[in-house]
Amino acid sequence: MTATATQSTLTVIDRRADHKAVVRPLSLKLIARLWGYTRPYARQRNWILFLVATRAALLPALAWLVAYVLYGPIMQRNLSGLVWGAIGFGTLAMFTCVHWFFRLRLAQDMGESVVHDLRNRMFEHLQRMPMTFFDRTKTGAIISRFNSDLENVRSGVQDVLFVSLVNLGQMIIAATIMLYTDAVLFGVILLLVPVLWTTNRFFRNRLSHANRAAQESFSRMTATLAESVNGVRVTQGFARQDVNASMFGDLVMDHASYRLEMAKLHAMFVPLLELNAQFFIAILFILGGWRLMDGGAEASTIITFLMMAEVFFRPIRILGTQYTTAMMAMAGAERVFMLLDTPPQWTDAPDAKALRSVYGHVAFENVTFGYDPATPVLHDIDFVANPGQTIALVGHTGSGKSSIINLIAKFYLPTNGRILIDGHDITTIQSRSLQRRMGIVLQQNFLFSGSVLDNIRVGRPQASDAEVVDAARRIDCLDMINALPEGMQTMVGERGGQLSLGQRQLVCFARAMLADPHILILDEATSSVDTMTEVRIQSALELLLEDRTSFVVAHRLSTIRHADLVLVLHEGQIVERGKHVDLLGHDGTYANLYRQFIRASEG
Repeated sequence: MTATATQSTLTVIDRRADHKAVVRPLSLKLIARLWGYTRPYARQRNWILFLVATRAALLPALAWLVAYVLYGPIMQRNLSGLVWGAIGFGTLAMFTCVHWFFRLRLAQDMGESVVHDLRNRMFEHLQRMPMTFFDRTKTGAIISRFNSDLENVRSGVQDVLFVSLVNLGQMIIAATIMLYTDAVLFGVILLLVPVLWTTNRFFRNRLSHANRAAQESFSRMTATLAESVNGVRVTQGFARQDVNASMFGDLVMDHASYRLEMAKLHAMFVPLLELNAQFFIAILFILGGWRLMDGGAEASTIITFLMMAEVFFRPIRILGTQYTTAMMAMAGAERVFMLLDTPPQWTDAPDAKALRSVYGHVAFENVTFGYDPATPVLHDIDFVANPGQTIALVGHTGSGKSSIINLIAKFYLPTNGRILIDGHDITTIQSRSLQRRMGIVLQQNFLFSGSVLDNIRVGRPQASDAEVVDAARRIDCLDMINALPEGMQTMVGERGGQLSLGQRQLVCFARAMLADPHILILDEATSSVDTMTEVRIQSALELLLEDRTSFVVAHRLSTIRHADLVLVLHEGQIVERGKHVDLLGHDGTYANLYRQFIRASEG
């Protein structure tokens, strides 16, 4: 099985896992875990809970005051009492609005704080994930976790959680007053419980399934969009606009179908709750009126009960409208925690040591490696690089050159065998301490959005402007950088898109020079510069390679003639090793590669 096939298999597994997540019911553990993120803000949270409790009491108080004015001053034709009742109601209503403002403000702050912490934790978690995670996870899927899923969590905390607590508290207080006022009529209210439970149970699983499925489809749509934007040159180059548009249209249709299913369920669920509430209020009118006419209850009792019934039933309708948002919030939280709970395929050993210094002695001892352990791409690789030596890796595409580079940088761990850095097994070394002492220049090196100066300084963030300029001068590309529209301050654009491939590569050479690494990796580093520029920077490259253990991968074999050791790879094995001149004399694989290079250069 090839690495591509392995990645496809992992993608299928991920989709199956997503499907299982879609149909998995909600868990109170998920809500409790999300609630745990409010602990750092316990004082603010407790104030919100206090405001929630008091607001839950204020709304029934308003209804009770209206009932009191109706059966008191109005029925008694007491104008003074009516005026004072209206003043009291207005004052309480104004206080309720001010109270509501502070509750909303604190809830907004709490939601932002929770999302802030979750977003930071997710990013930190991603930074610790090894390359295997990014090999099988689409960029758009990760972006979806940070955007739509976290925004749904924010809505859950700000809009659903505390609003639901207010309404539940309001229902409890109203129910308590109704029970105290008229236990017989309250018994009618209890008949509503199984109706609500049945209605909620019917719609809960369907809404939950539709919400999760919609968010998964949105993730797939985002991933495809990101992939399409990154590959737009290929799309236009092969005139695949219509094909890609059709594929994306299918994803949009799939997402729309889930959203429509949600809308349909919601449109049925909320009116049913409203119908149930109105139906029971009608029953209460009939029974209450009959008890009043029969002399079984006082007018004040019936008026108070009916006012409290409205206070009791209104939250049911509000909770119904909040249900879809709650489902989206829970689905978003589930996906966020699914990412946070994804363990790295490997991590540094607990007793891994930080390298205080690196001399640059690198040894591979019978190393076997596969991106899928069942399908090795390297077999029994064995070599030694002494400090200061330049090791060249040569071979056809797919021979294993980049895999060796990835292992040296500890982007992956060997399946079998050992890699030693200054005599230390690489598995016993802290990854960051090793990578801080490495410099890497790749064929498609990445530039961050910002200026040329900022991107060179990535190699050593604390470096001064003068040190950055000196690094560019030493690599003999300062004049080329100064020729840019704004020199060092030229903005490179997203992924360096405002610069040519050659200009990007020169920035990366300067970055490596500034970093002053002990171990240097050049993976097809000169492939993006033209031949004249390559000739010009050869002396700078020699300076860059001097006194460093360097690993050079190059198709232009002219760049590795002076290597201390050339390793020739074929199908993941070292088939030849030696110096350039010696290997030419053997007239083997390397000599054939060199002759092909000469013919291509002359052609």
